[in-house]
Amino acid sequence: MTRILLFGASGFIGAHVRSALAADPRVAEVLTPGRAQHDLIAGDVDGLTALLRASAPDAIVSCVGALGGTATDLLAANTLVASKLLEAAAAATPRARLVRMGSAGEYGVVEPGRSVREDDALMPVGAYGVSHVAGTRLFSIADGLDAVSLRVFNPIGPGMGEETLLGRAAARIRAAVADGAGEIQLGPLGAHRDFVDVRDLAALVTTVVLARDVPSRVYNAGSGRAVTAREAVGLLAAEAGWTGTIREAGAGPSRSAAVTWIRADVTRARDELGWTPVRELETTIKDVWNAGERR
Repeated sequence: MTRILLFGASGFIGAHVRSALAADPRVAEVLTPGRAQHDLIAGDVDGLTALLRASAPDAIVSCVGALGGTATDLLAANTLVASKLLEAAAAATPRARLVRMGSAGEYGVVEPGRSVREDDALMPVGAYGVSHVAGTRLFSIADGLDAVSLRVFNPIGPGMGEETLLGRAAARIRAAVADGAGEIQLGPLGAHRDFVDVRDLAALVTTVVLARDVPSRVYNAGSGRAVTAREAVGLLAAEAGWTGTIREAGAGPSRSAAVTWIRADVTRARDELGWTPVRELETTIKDVWNAGERR
């Protein structure tokens, strides 16, 4: 039976990871310290070390991170959190497995039509990707520790917020339906993205946490399918029964605007861990819309 310490359980990804772990009969307990108990971003290593000693987990999962902010903010949330986890675990729980969420943004610009593999060159286009490359690299070179990074592509699913494109699109379509509006505006939607269901991601986290052996330090967490953001938003509009105009204007987020194509090769996770994504985009989109309708 496994005792797991999960940071970021109140967030979009963390909430689904918590549910997946709690549902697995091999898991004895999922501990979810909030910021009041220990803030991974603002807290120090000594406080984290004390928490790890007191909780004595078999595995530590971090779903803490930042999508935006200054370079300093991103480094604090995505790089220094990784560093602090490694330092505290080495001092308090060196046998615990560490799992963190990385990002597809680590790859940067990819040749259209190619699926990126974990050993491909990393050429991030902004501070966000750089901050995750550094965090992943720290985990990869952590001698004496069992540390794994998951390069998460574009996670979507029930409960997603408006900081993501599809979360924002769902909110604006929902408002348009309620108000009888015939148009909404979003940023450019021509880029191809790999949208992975957050529940498939949570299943991968659970697999990594509970596997007897994890051969690699890095795994792609994607669907293995690339579609345009325009197609995904169109599926949302169709699910809503809304036939208005979707106007594209402005610029995309700086962390990914230069990346016009991304698709994960998930062969490593399949071959080494037996994990494959199982949910189709259309099913996930339907669940995203229905979850919002129930709120």
